[in-house]
Amino acid sequence: MKIFLRYLAQALLYMPFMAIIGYFSTSPPYHHLAPGQSLIRLSISHAAQRKGECRQRTPEELAKLSPNMRAPLDCPRERSPVTIELELDGQLVVQAVAPPSGLTRDGASTIYRRLPVAAGRHRVVARLRDRVGGDFNYVREAELDLRPGRVLVIDFHAAGGGFEFKL
Repeated sequence: MKIFLRYLAQALLYMPFMAIIGYFSTSPPYHHLAPGQSLIRLSISHAAQRKGECRQRTPEELAKLSPNMRAPLDCPRERSPVTIELELDGQLVVQAVAPPSGLTRDGASTIYRRLPVAAGRHRVVARLRDRVGGDFNYVREAELDLRPGRVLVIDFHAAGGGFEFKL
């Protein structure tokens, strides 16, 4: 009888807790996006080109270095900042400059933006410059049909040729 009372008391104590968990698992309703909207996620992590050119060390400079440090080329570690522009239907919606990470500024630059947009057909142009000065060296444009509630991910892989648009 004692065991039965203990199980009954546990059930009575757990019931309000289960009711609260059950209520909050369905209410208030969560909407990822407003009705009739799509989402564009721009997510880029890219190590840009080096800021300066490599130079050939002279024989005198090499002689001063310890044997394990005698690399014939002296290349700067610091990388260029990454400049990115995202244009949607002819309007510039993202313009960002991301500095390189790391103490010596030799790591990857990272950019993340989340843009809710009206669903429908859109012309998307993405541009990236990963060197000092000059024009954008990676450009991709596409005409995309974004359905309501769908997500367009814009990613970047230099080895793969540049921008990737994934629906």
